[in-house]
Amino acid sequence: MTGIHPHNQVPELKDYNLYTSDPVLGRAVARGAAQWRGQELVRQGAEYGAEATLRAAEDANRYLPELHTHSPGGERIDQVRFHPAWHQMMAIARRNGIANLPFTDDRSSAWAAYGASLYMHCQIESGSTCPTTMTKASIPLLRRSPALYAQLGPLLSSFEHDARDLPMEGKTSISVGMGMTERQGGSDVRTNTTSAVHHGSGPWGEEYLITGHKWFFSAPMCDGHLVLAKTQERGPSCFFVPRWRPDGSKNAIHIQRLKDKVGNRSNSSSEVEFQQAWGVLMGEEGRGISTIIEMATHTRLDCALSSAGFMRQAFVQALHYSRNRHVFGLALAEQPVMTSLLADMALESQAATWLAMDLAARFGSDDALDQAWRRIVTPAAKFWNCKRAVGLTAEAMEVFGGNGYVETGPMGRLFREAPVNSIWEGSGNVMCLDVLRAIARSPDDAHLLLDHLQDSASQEPLLAAQVHGLRMTIMEPPQALERQARRFTQRLALTVQACLMLRHADDAAASAFIASRFDADWGTVTGAACGTDAPQALLDAAWQA
Repeated sequence: MTGIHPHNQVPELKDYNLYTSDPVLGRAVARGAAQWRGQELVRQGAEYGAEATLRAAEDANRYLPELHTHSPGGERIDQVRFHPAWHQMMAIARRNGIANLPFTDDRSSAWAAYGASLYMHCQIESGSTCPTTMTKASIPLLRRSPALYAQLGPLLSSFEHDARDLPMEGKTSISVGMGMTERQGGSDVRTNTTSAVHHGSGPWGEEYLITGHKWFFSAPMCDGHLVLAKTQERGPSCFFVPRWRPDGSKNAIHIQRLKDKVGNRSNSSSEVEFQQAWGVLMGEEGRGISTIIEMATHTRLDCALSSAGFMRQAFVQALHYSRNRHVFGLALAEQPVMTSLLADMALESQAATWLAMDLAARFGSDDALDQAWRRIVTPAAKFWNCKRAVGLTAEAMEVFGGNGYVETGPMGRLFREAPVNSIWEGSGNVMCLDVLRAIARSPDDAHLLLDHLQDSASQEPLLAAQVHGLRMTIMEPPQALERQARRFTQRLALTVQACLMLRHADDAAASAFIASRFDADWGTVTGAACGTDAPQALLDAAWQA
């Protein structure tokens, strides 16, 4: 999309198709055997790029959620009210399968189809994906409680968004959030103090009354939350805590305040008090942390996909802007230093997409390699994509110059969104330690993964040396390995990306990625090394308008 504006101002990027303009995403969907979803993804791509959707995304973030703790008559209602644009974005996410597709479609390839939808949605409006992907991640856990799932299953499987604040029996669909973090512990959930006291048995399962505080309670208007609380007998356990009790009364979940966040503003995050809130035990008593970790594995995948989407949108906006802005007699994109920068951004975006989409495709498989890949690569992909998204969105904002640093354009919101994925579901250090823990628990998984990477890298000496170096590193004593957790995870992520590029990308992109990412000058400043003398070819292949 190019053209010279009389004042050298760039037209807004709108009414384009996010799916058909992204050749890498189409290839990743095919790699995941999800071609059956192709026409639907084309429809979604047009919907996401439509001007009406872009305006709704803006409005959802401009008109922020409002907390109303009491009714005019003084009754406790703890209600968060949203602009209609928020519900419009929630309805799009639900209709496009982001809340449940991998668990409503039996095909293993549904994971790749799901990944493509989430990747596109986050490029346009990320806040609405928080309650939506948490709903998806809750499904396999809720299925373990047959009595509870019998009540919730049909509502979780719906592709409609039901915005009404009603007891679940009167709704067509529900959403599910999480409540883990407490003020004294953060990621160290073993220090949680929220307590649960047995209250009897009912048609949904073993009932408990929960008392305590949650410092971050994601999306408080969800119809239910998975909450971590300690029982007297067994310690930390997982509970399903609905917004409304089965008898139709409001549950004793009191919203203290909404968090004033840097980004992700359309989505409400809160601080709550439980005052003997009613909940149902999920899974085995005392096994709450392992239950929640399984949910977090799914949401960590979503963070990797979302950050890949941020990088794609940052790159696309930068490329569109630089092709339509003219300086010193040439389009900005044709200035050699800018061409190299954009080419490096294109490589970064492509590798992030392959890393996240390949990982998503492996979530539908019971193959030993795919299981090993999920255990080790999920935290590594979450760490790396989320970190890289922060730098890339900043770089794209700089391409716009002053026009990128104003709220009337797209870059401010995209830049503010990027850091949150590094924080949600475990910070960077936690992800790196989880990579090491996965390797320590199952060295066979690590060697299976490295053997596969070695096969991919066998014809590339530079890459083969990286795989060998990883293999040598995991043999070091645990204490020595932990000190270099970040370095190891970075090397692992880059090596996986390079191997995926070799297998699935075109030769020019794969060669440029390997040449640049293992160049000593690469990394500190984006664009310092893009690994090719023909950067324009990378740009021509990255965008199909």
